[in-house]
Amino acid sequence: MTSENTEIPGPDDPGYTSENTNPASDPPEHSTPRNGATPRTDTPRRRGARPTPLPDDLAEFLTDYAAVLETVPLSPDTRRTYVSRVRMFLAWLADGTGRRRYRGDPLTNPTARDWAIRDYRLYLLREATPKRSVRYCNNALAALDDFYVRLGLGKTNVGRDDLPKTAPKAMDARAEIRWLRAVEAWPNARDRAIALLPFYAGLRIGDIVALDVDDVRISARKGNLRVFGKGGKPRDVPVHPTLAVLLQAWLDERPTWPGATRERALFLSRRGGRLTTRAASDVFTAIAEHAGLEDATTAHVGRHTFVTRLIRGGEDLITVAELAGHARLETLKVYSQPTDDDKRGALRHLTVDR
Repeated sequence: MTSENTEIPGPDDPGYTSENTNPASDPPEHSTPRNGATPRTDTPRRRGARPTPLPDDLAEFLTDYAAVLETVPLSPDTRRTYVSRVRMFLAWLADGTGRRRYRGDPLTNPTARDWAIRDYRLYLLREATPKRSVRYCNNALAALDDFYVRLGLGKTNVGRDDLPKTAPKAMDARAEIRWLRAVEAWPNARDRAIALLPFYAGLRIGDIVALDVDDVRISARKGNLRVFGKGGKPRDVPVHPTLAVLLQAWLDERPTWPGATRERALFLSRRGGRLTTRAASDVFTAIAEHAGLEDATTAHVGRHTFVTRLIRGGEDLITVAELAGHARLETLKVYSQPTDDDKRGALRHLTVDR
């Protein structure tokens, strides 16, 4: 229990997240190891998030693939996403609805593989509940390419749809103010710092939970973060003055938390281990609900807002790429596309007779 919260907050109170519950009744958290190690998976999943059961033969393919990924320098989030996407594809194969459209074994025959994946792509776009976006489908195909390469069949011969010409979702000016005020009113120092790391430093959720105490350097005049991004690649990010105040407040309080003397992690769980990505994500969900934002606000939306504001503010792409940890400048070009709000705003030029 922190010095800020003298009693357990309830679900309707500011400061309540699923990680801020009674320690006596919480299921054990798994810790998120630093920089690429895969976290323990013995934590009970949330209700409704159970993995799709697979027949034994397909489950063996998935198990072997997951074991291979353990040896590859990918972030834990990327590993989990790839395994999840491959599991969904294998579950679709097991369901049998797609088998009427192709012949042969898609796990051993390259031609049957390509036919099956083309059908699966159409299923995701047109038949799945809910129907998936083009971006989701392209990401799923990337995971399946990786799966089949490691299976020995090579990359699939399946086309990708062009992504919609719309910039990634970011908060508009009104939502930004509501978000900042909700964070300011939040009673938990740890959560306040977590909530503004994507917004003021462009960090991914995985970057946040991977931070160690000695990655934060703050002086009276300036601050700096040592961030280990995808693949463990390090980058230095300057600390915005507002963020520096929040980080210092958390650093001042951190020694009172369980595990503070033995754990290197910057952000601790209430049991004294490194905070998990799931618990950190819950922080964003809880604060966004308290802010009353109409759209879902996640760490990724905060990161997109960071990049969008810098690019639209006239900063050069090389500087923004360095700050955000993008390896390719091409990745940033999408931010120059119109947003949904831009498109809606364009309608104001139309004539109305009333």
